[in-house]
Amino acid sequence: MAVHKKFALGRGLDALISMDEVKTEGSSSINEIELSKISVNPSQPRREFDQTALEELADSIKEIGIIQPITLRKISDDSYQIIAGERRYRASQLAGLQTITAYIRTADDENVMEMALIENIQREDLNSLEIALAYQHLIEQYNLTQERLSERVGKKRTTIANYLRLLKLPAQIQVALQNKTIDMGHARALITLNDPKLQVKVYEEILQHSYSVRKVEEIVKALNQGETIKSGKKTLATKGNKLPEEYNILKKHLSGFFNAKVQLSCTAKGKGKISIPFSNEEDLERIMEIFDSIKNK
Repeated sequence: MAVHKKFALGRGLDALISMDEVKTEGSSSINEIELSKISVNPSQPRREFDQTALEELADSIKEIGIIQPITLRKISDDSYQIIAGERRYRASQLAGLQTITAYIRTADDENVMEMALIENIQREDLNSLEIALAYQHLIEQYNLTQERLSERVGKKRTTIANYLRLLKLPAQIQVALQNKTIDMGHARALITLNDPKLQVKVYEEILQHSYSVRKVEEIVKALNQGETIKSGKKTLATKGNKLPEEYNILKKHLSGFFNAKVQLSCTAKGKGKISIPFSNEEDLERIMEIFDSIKNK
């Protein structure tokens, strides 16, 4: 392993500690392993690695070596599989190292994915969709409940549920989340819309107008209350948002009474909202006078 000479003391650490096999707690050990004997874990939740960040880490490794050992599972005498640390492994390859310091852990096949997931969530910057997919893999592969999974990975069950709900979004929104085109906050707001087509429409408006998470939450809340929303040149409305005839009659009556284009919305549960627009301060005063006249009767 390439270690800068200024860090050496006398004959170096090798004279004090044998790096061939230093036993740690349990059945793990720490070794220098040839990179050629290491393979990546096919169940690794991370799928993409930023090339620039890898090159920066490789430069750091050339200068001072590996700071934190990677974690491996021994498959045979001459082969190992990565449990955690694939980013450090790839950077070490770029740095031209022949060996890498690693913790060798005893783990049967059924625990490998779980160990990889926990270590990577704690130590790596997985995006939210990668985490969701990894959680889903664990649940399906090992027949876990959300409650049991939350215990295994040390996360609240509601947190697990929120990640898994991301997988119910339309594919193009999931891709945008994967590519960090939108934030998880945007996605979580969109989830609460029951109509996938409307989810896509709001998503397109996010891209076009660079809406903040707060703005999207406001739009979604209004749509869920049965309101019709104007966004740029588009009109957004929940499916089946057509008012019953008696409500339309009431809406027309109110519009005539206030001499304003009154908006009336109502959800399937009977909750609704009436809004009275005004064009300027004088118009507002006129409407207030109408209310005052009603109050004084």
